Amino acid sequence: MKHFIICCFGLLLSGLMCAQQQKSDTLNSIKKDTTKLDEITVVGRRKLSNYRQEKTLSSVDDFLEKANKITMIKRGNYAWEPSINNMNSQRLTVTIDGMQIFGACTDKMDPITSYVDVSNLEKVSVGSGQSGTENGHCVGGGLDLKLPETKFYESGLKTSIDLGYETNGNYRTAGLELEYSGNKFYIKTDGIFRKSDNYDSGRNQDVLYSQFEKYNSSTQVGYKLTENHKLEANVIYDKATDIGYPALPMDVSLAEAIITSVTHNYSNDSTFFKSLESKLYFNTITHVMDDSKRPVVAIRMDMPGWSNTYGFYSKAAIAFKNHELSFNLNGFYNRSLAEMTMYPNDSNQPEMFMYTWPDIRTLYSGFYVKDRYSINEKESLTASLRLGYHHNRIAKDVGLESLQIFYPEIEDSKNRFLTSMAADYSFKQKAYDVSFGLGYGERAPSVSEGYGFFLFNSFDNFDYIGNPTLNNEKAIEANIKANYHFNKFHIGLESSYFHIMDYIIGNIDPSLNAMTIGANGVKVYNALSHATIFDVYLNSSYRFSKSLSINGTVGYNYGKGSNDENLPLIKPFSYLAEVGYNISRFNAAIQLEGNGNQSNYNSFYGEDETPQFAVLNLNLGNTFYTKENKIILKYGVDNMLDTNYSTYADWNNIPRQGRNFYLNLSYVIR
Repeated sequence: MKHFIICCFGLLLSGLMCAQQQKSDTLNSIKKDTTKLDEITVVGRRKLSNYRQEKTLSSVDDFLEKANKITMIKRGNYAWEPSINNMNSQRLTVTIDGMQIFGACTDKMDPITSYVDVSNLEKVSVGSGQSGTENGHCVGGGLDLKLPETKFYESGLKTSIDLGYETNGNYRTAGLELEYSGNKFYIKTDGIFRKSDNYDSGRNQDVLYSQFEKYNSSTQVGYKLTENHKLEANVIYDKATDIGYPALPMDVSLAEAIITSVTHNYSNDSTFFKSLESKLYFNTITHVMDDSKRPVVAIRMDMPGWSNTYGFYSKAAIAFKNHELSFNLNGFYNRSLAEMTMYPNDSNQPEMFMYTWPDIRTLYSGFYVKDRYSINEKESLTASLRLGYHHNRIAKDVGLESLQIFYPEIEDSKNRFLTSMAADYSFKQKAYDVSFGLGYGERAPSVSEGYGFFLFNSFDNFDYIGNPTLNNEKAIEANIKANYHFNKFHIGLESSYFHIMDYIIGNIDPSLNAMTIGANGVKVYNALSHATIFDVYLNSSYRFSKSLSINGTVGYNYGKGSNDENLPLIKPFSYLAEVGYNISRFNAAIQLEGNGNQSNYNSFYGEDETPQFAVLNLNLGNTFYTKENKIILKYGVDNMLDTNYSTYADWNNIPRQGRNFYLNLSYVIR
């Protein structure tokens, strides 16, 4: 039965060339409650489309993983790290509503996406390569988790309640939302709770240390000063405890964030400035790693980290003649500090202490401009430029002295100037559209790459030391998109190519001894002269009727360094197909997703060959109305065939969830 189903889906994939997204002109016809667009993913809890069905209470990670160019790197059941174009977080710009936020964990156990929930967000903007530089410099792309806009609908008080349960891991979710909208005043507050025990992989294998517990709440207040001027304030509080990481040697006892902002908005379509948005923000993150629940370790350690960021931005939009101009003047100040205390099992031995991030202060200011010029009704040209000043300073003398052991000539501070630019040409006809883009971008080394001190990487089992003398990483990119629409059929091609110069990666230094017991040695961050990353995705869809459609995608990725070695964490051949059925109050979808064999791996970076896999999912949904109230029911089965598998992006081959039945209930009181 399993092989029969997979073969059927395979025929659908090859016959329809497999699709995922409807693009360009098709986007304009998609309803407001769409969850997945080409570069915008709406994740509001009840804003779920009938395309690519999802649980009402899916996490942000679950939603992001469905995008073509996004892969989530998993170290456990919580806090997955986003990767765009096969480049992970240090090569991306990840922001929350344009606000710069930096994790406090040296092991990337707290990506920015882990500090928000679907209840906080309206949509997620994904920019590939240099199209993602509106809020900061990057080489791989940008991810902006957008908060809802204030809504003065005079709709009064609304309430909603959400409950969810999943059998695998005994996963419980509960949420509550209150909203009041008047003519001049708006307030929305929400909270959500998630708790999971250890989950089971395929064939009922218990995955130890995969539990977690999370609370998230947010409040948004808006006041209309005049018809054109609005003030709003946002506060997000996120706290996760007892987080297990089965792929790592340590767990997390606390991951806590407070994210605050005050924003002024001006809009007027009849003036030269169409809109002007200015924001002041502050966020603080505390992250505590410990191994107190691990039964046997070579040495006990506490590893807390802190990250505080103050920032601002001012965005403006101008339209005149055939030009649509947007500007962003932004800046931030960040403090990143992490330390490690080691407690020997022999109580007669002294404790050992060191700074793994020696209080790094980062000051950044930058300016971004983008112009979309309409040549005619069919053609447009878009160009963008970002210039930035980046300053690092080591605030702890002991940290500077420690790094001077390896780099005697370094000073306590370093200045960098960063440039990013891009251009894109688009041509649209009724039946087809095509676009070509070129870009150049730079990024500064991350805190770990520049200043990390004996950071253990369990993926390749090496300690890492930062390198303050690294050059900026630079990338030249080219991309193409093409779509063809014919009646009920759509097919699209999307491809990107990156040539990255001074590609930052660790190299073994045989003269150094590891700090971590059992580590293979020490790697120091250095740079390959260049690296190449390429991806291509083929999409298509066909609508048999208003109720029945099929969608899917196939993708291929490639990455190699100047040393002729495969780059780590490059996605193998992948595919996804979905058949969806939708009527007014009921929808259903069956999905097949999988990867081919990961044969282009690199053992030097800790990879091994990952077998191919295929997973089958079933999603169902009903909508009920009681007077003016609404009930949304989502239910289904993930991994129906209880496949036991792991992917190339699963740290140390941690297995993914086996069969999982779920039920989500939302009650909306209007």
